[in-house]
Amino acid sequence: MMATRRLYFDDSFLREFDARVLSCEPEGHNGAAAWAAVLDSTGLYPTSGGQPHDLGKLGDANVLDVRDEEDEIVHITDRELKPGAIHGCIDWARRLDHMQQHTGQHLLSAMFQERFGRPTVSFHLGAELCTVDLRGPEPTEEILEGAEHAANLIIQEDRPINVRYGTAEDLAELGVRKEVEREGILRAIEIEGADLQPCGGTHVNRTSQIGIILVRRCSRMRQDWRVEFVCGLRAERVARRDFQFLRAVAENLGVAAENVIAATERTLTERDAHFKNVRALLQRLAEADAATALQTASAHANGVCVVARVFGEDIQPEYLSNFATQLAKTEKTVALLGRFGGDLIFAQHPTAGHDMNGLLKKVLAKFEGKGGGTRDFARGKVNHAAQVEESVAFAELLLPL
Repeated sequence: MMATRRLYFDDSFLREFDARVLSCEPEGHNGAAAWAAVLDSTGLYPTSGGQPHDLGKLGDANVLDVRDEEDEIVHITDRELKPGAIHGCIDWARRLDHMQQHTGQHLLSAMFQERFGRPTVSFHLGAELCTVDLRGPEPTEEILEGAEHAANLIIQEDRPINVRYGTAEDLAELGVRKEVEREGILRAIEIEGADLQPCGGTHVNRTSQIGIILVRRCSRMRQDWRVEFVCGLRAERVARRDFQFLRAVAENLGVAAENVIAATERTLTERDAHFKNVRALLQRLAEADAATALQTASAHANGVCVVARVFGEDIQPEYLSNFATQLAKTEKTVALLGRFGGDLIFAQHPTAGHDMNGLLKKVLAKFEGKGGGTRDFARGKVNHAAQVEESVAFAELLLPL
């Protein structure tokens, strides 16, 4: 089989092309019927080098996927292609987006390496966002903004972008950003005065066609740092969406957009204070309710006092835990508590002499659920919330009093 001629190598702006179908075989694709077609030439880019494949049409067939299989480009279509001449067209909006992102990545990576000594070790062009992984210390905000600004200045200068061919040695002499060890003639993308990088992807012809680069955030990715960015029309969409989020938050907080950070910090401080107050109140309420419960509870023949109660779902789980803990502070006291929603807590003072974890396991074996704990405190949940009352009653029956 002859090698597929890659038309996009020499003209990434080619939107339509004519070719010949050399073969077309049935092949499943995501559970649906599909065909794998090989052409003598193609303008459709296959998934490679972090860049997703093109979409488009071959005759009346929709192109679902494009694969690079050594010398051949395989086109996955939704219908069979007959051998012979065929006309192809490329989903131009998708192709332009990919070119803006990929060329923008080359330029941004060059700025990270040249200005700040942070080489790029991987690149991913996603459906919504793009990322590069940088090697080295964590990039500060100044580095992220500096690389972004330097790249955008070059975009404004409308520098030409050229395709160069040469051996690895030829490209090394020209100052390639990342040397490769592959043999033969290599294709490289040159951003005039800024970057030279071996690449088989599709790229714009001038830096102004990138539009703009927007760096959004940086996060740890194993030993490297993942920088999230978008270019061109994506940057416009993402910036608009980010502002809409900011405006919505500002409106909810009742402040101007520029005051969102201060208002958020104030709200979080107030929330934390309220949370502490609620916890303190729940603790005091549990103490008071436990004292009342112990006053009205009667001791069994062996002197052990059992408090068995089931609460509604409106009761906070934290209150249930506090209530059980307070009851268990009194000698020879057992607390068998439930909450509609399925929660169970069994607790005791050590002098009560029972095994709460063993008791819970017996209850859960009958009513099905999960949980565990210690001899004096066990927590669980039954699978069927409606069985909480039965579970607590059953636990009380099991106690050897």
